[in-house]
Amino acid sequence: MKKRLGWILGAVVVLYGLASAALYSAMRLPPERFGAIMAHVPLPAMIVLPFQPLWMSARGGTLQPGDVAPDFTLPTVDGSRIVHLYEELRREQPVVLIFGSYT
Repeated sequence: MKKRLGWILGAVVVLYGLASAALYSAMRLPPERFGAIMAHVPLPAMIVLPFQPLWMSARGGTLQPGDVAPDFTLPTVDGSRIVHLYEELRREQPVVLIFGSYT
C-alpha cells in the first residue's frame, strides 16, 4: 500500500511540475498567443498552479533602473509614421519608458 501511495504521489508531483513548466512556457509567448492558450485553461488549474511567481519570472524582464533603454521601432498612435527610439528621441532628449495598462 505504501509503495502504491508513493507512486501516486510521485506521479502527482511530476504532473504538477509539467503543468507548471507548460504554463511558464506559455507565459513567455507573445500576449496574443498567451491569451489564446489561457482561454482554454480551467479555473481550478489557475488556483492550484503558482501563477504569480511564474508570471513574475517569465515576464519580469531584465532591465534595471538606470539601464539604457533598448532600441525599438513602433508606429505612432495615428499610424502616420514610424518612430525609432534611438534615432529620433534618445539623441535629442532624455526618454522615460512607462509600460502598463491604461484600460
